[in-house]
Amino acid sequence: MKSKISILFLLFALVSFAATAQTAGAKPAEQEKKVWMPDKAIPVAEFYKGGQEAMYNFIAKELNYPPMARRNRMQGECIISFTLNEDGSTSGFKILKNVGGGTGEEAMRVAKLLKFKAPGPGFGMVASLPITFKL
Repeated sequence: MKSKISILFLLFALVSFAATAQTAGAKPAEQEKKVWMPDKAIPVAEFYKGGQEAMYNFIAKELNYPPMARRNRMQGECIISFTLNEDGSTSGFKILKNVGGGTGEEAMRVAKLLKFKAPGPGFGMVASLPITFKL
């Protein structure tokens, strides 16, 4: 009888230890969110206040993973094309590459929120902005 109790006690201790180990490594959602940045410099980022890192921090903060893409575990890179005008305004948004599940539309929505400094007279450029969706 004592051996059965000790075996049950050891089993209970092992299960409780395993459960504690799993919850101890859990992180809040804010800490898990990683900011993705491309390896190469994006030319239009030099006209964003704070540079490329600040631009991608803003994108990470504003980006909402579309429910359909999350449900279907769609991941990848969406590329948004737009024109940066002389006065810093943007126009002519197009989705060049789309992962699907609403990711292209969400990437375009976030790209339209970006505010750039005026590059100057006689300067207008077409820019491509990669935005990565990763679960």
